[in-house]
Amino acid sequence: MTAATDDVLLDVAGGIARLRINRPAQRNALSASVFSGLREGVAAVARDNSARVLVLEGAGDTAFCAGGDLREMAADGDALQAHRNRGMLAELFGDLWQLGKPTIARVQGYALAGGFGLALACDFVVASDRAEFGVPEVHVGLWPYMITVPLLHWMPPKQALSLMLTARRMSAPEAARLGFVSDVVPHHELDKAVAALADELRQASPQAVALGRTAFYTAVNGDVDTRLQMLQAALTVNLGVSDAREGTTAFAEKRLPAWRTR
Repeated sequence: MTAATDDVLLDVAGGIARLRINRPAQRNALSASVFSGLREGVAAVARDNSARVLVLEGAGDTAFCAGGDLREMAADGDALQAHRNRGMLAELFGDLWQLGKPTIARVQGYALAGGFGLALACDFVVASDRAEFGVPEVHVGLWPYMITVPLLHWMPPKQALSLMLTARRMSAPEAARLGFVSDVVPHHELDKAVAALADELRQASPQAVALGRTAFYTAVNGDVDTRLQMLQAALTVNLGVSDAREGTTAFAEKRLPAWRTR
């Protein structure tokens, strides 16, 4: 695989593009470098006529993606640049929706917070029976703002709110029952299942897929840009309050946070 950035790898073979977050020691957490690499990788796939399907994956056996890099978020110095960096997840969602080619999230382990949203931004989610999904942000004084949009696309609003408020983990079979996971397979059969789906998808008419898929997301998303801009602003405000500072610090120090009353 070739490097889009140091933290993201890309490979195209046999009509299938594989874009991999390559930070297994950090559970493939989303840093500015990862966002840049993913966006560059998706753009490269869009330009490559030989690539008919995109598979998005995380390195290692533990996590597809555990969400945003909280240490990087806590260390952001330039407030305006940090706000812009947070918008890269929304931009990445748009890149995936506008790609014009089918996308598959290969989820072998944890898909949490922004990683959960990233999986749901793909057309298909193929999950190992070991996979878990969740939005744990309330435990660090935050809220899953940016991923509200893809969550509400693929599950009932009350179920999404329940996950947000409780931060509970959802198993792959439960996720499949709700409908946002396309298929659950035994862990050792994950690569085979992803390859079979990718092979089926790459045989479809590229022009029909490009036109029809764009029409589908236009109908589903509606005025998604306005909603994502509002959510990005809300996240920046949230990161400025004391509970967010305490929560991210407690996470880094591996202790329970001491919340302040409102």
